[in-house]
Amino acid sequence: MRVSREQMAENRERILDTAATLLRERGFDGVGVADVMKAVGLTHGGFYGHFSSKDDLAAQALGRAFVHSGQWAAEAKAAKPQEPLQAIVDRYLSPSHRDDPGHGCPVAALGSDTARQSEASRLAATEGVRAAIEGLCAITPGATPDERRSSAIAGYATLVGALVLARMVDDAALSDEILAAARAGLRSPQS
Repeated sequence: MRVSREQMAENRERILDTAATLLRERGFDGVGVADVMKAVGLTHGGFYGHFSSKDDLAAQALGRAFVHSGQWAAEAKAAKPQEPLQAIVDRYLSPSHRDDPGHGCPVAALGSDTARQSEASRLAATEGVRAAIEGLCAITPGATPDERRSSAIAGYATLVGALVLARMVDDAALSDEILAAARAGLRSPQS
């Protein structure tokens, strides 16, 4: 049975969304093509009609994860437009974000692993990090663009580092303490 172009495009979107989630949950080496296709409800054989290789899928799924992350940040800012930076900090450093890596920040979930991936995956990560920094620059206080950029980069690094630490420890109280301390450290002066 032949699949229409529309169905083919829809299948590709489902594959990318599913792969983006699975990669953040399990890491690059913890997910195979068969896993993704099974989760989508398609056969393994149909994969190569969409992607040239697992590396191609990984790079595109990583890019998709950064798109999701950007949408997530926009939702946080819209929920608290008078304090957009604080809204992002509070949402990012929340127990719900910590506990749901499959739908969270791709840097915190895959950062160190991405450094050992293909050029295409590293490029997707670079573009995603640049976009995140630019988004933070727009809402970070500072007297000059250079000062705002420096503060945005430091804030982003603090967010990611705190989330990584909070996820890796096996002590729930310590994990919560890490999130709270980072939130307090990033608290905006007007809060």
